[in-house]
Amino acid sequence: MNTVADKKPRLTTSAMIASIAAEGQRVQAAPFGKALVDYAADRPEIVGLTADLAKYTDLHLFQKAYPERFFQMGMAEQLLMAAAGGMAKEGLVPFATTYAVFATRRAYDFIHQVIAEENLNVKICCALPGLTTGYGPSHQATEDLAMMRAIPGMTIVDPCDALDLEQAVPQIAAHQGPVYMRLARGNVPLVLDEYDYRFELGRAKEIRDGNDVLIISSGFMTMRALEVAKALEADKVSVAVLHCPTIKPFDEATVVAQVKKKNRLVVVAENHSVVGGLGEIVATTLMRHRVQPAGFQLAGLPDAFLDAGALPTLHDRYGISCEVLGRRIKEWLK
Repeated sequence: MNTVADKKPRLTTSAMIASIAAEGQRVQAAPFGKALVDYAADRPEIVGLTADLAKYTDLHLFQKAYPERFFQMGMAEQLLMAAAGGMAKEGLVPFATTYAVFATRRAYDFIHQVIAEENLNVKICCALPGLTTGYGPSHQATEDLAMMRAIPGMTIVDPCDALDLEQAVPQIAAHQGPVYMRLARGNVPLVLDEYDYRFELGRAKEIRDGNDVLIISSGFMTMRALEVAKALEADKVSVAVLHCPTIKPFDEATVVAQVKKKNRLVVVAENHSVVGGLGEIVATTLMRHRVQPAGFQLAGLPDAFLDAGALPTLHDRYGISCEVLGRRIKEWLK
């Protein structure tokens, strides 16, 4: 059931479980956990593992529904990935959850050698991607996409909202091979249902058209791009939004077609470092296909260790809030 984000004052201090939902925004509770429970109902090969973070990745719903298929590995992420690989070798389909920083930084070698090298059917679903916590660099996975992109054969998904997440779960489960999916948990914003959107693994989707600016985005930055597009209508700026939920394999054909479609400023908006993320993927794609847009700008996180603090403050500071992103786009259009 959809609910509305609690109408409370914005946080003035950081919080591990802070929501990215704006005040009054429609949200859906635990879409990942609910989708996994539904999908696993008649598929006994689906198992769930976590590193002491079931509640904070919404895997506690799976634990409650299928306790015999749930494995609590403790705060041992390397063991988590090794065990998931072993289960996959026996024909199971493990969903392994933790925080993105712990999977990518702490367990990278195990993912690379145990899971990916043998193309094992493990689904790694990680909360707190990018700048979705105010707890500082120890918990801000601002380089996770760059790291996981470098692993051969790794499919990477960066969903926008609750609808994206719930539709992605069965598709990544059915995909043969390792998957890394960025995870939003708790009360997750719901926006894409207003645009007749459906998630398709490996496909980018035009969410709205526009004549002046094309925002190419992934993750919750697609939500921000849609907010910016609506806000800029008042200034007679027409903004298109192209959502790229699959980072790898990348839908180059759709991106090239959209850039060629009209002579527009291209802005890549991402909740990730400007090093190694969506912006560099798009830039490389356009260079490879010899496509030159009217202009090209990156709206991502800086190549730096980010501050701790309240999420609204940090998003303003690093240029990925709706208000600041809108101002940046108007400056780039001058």
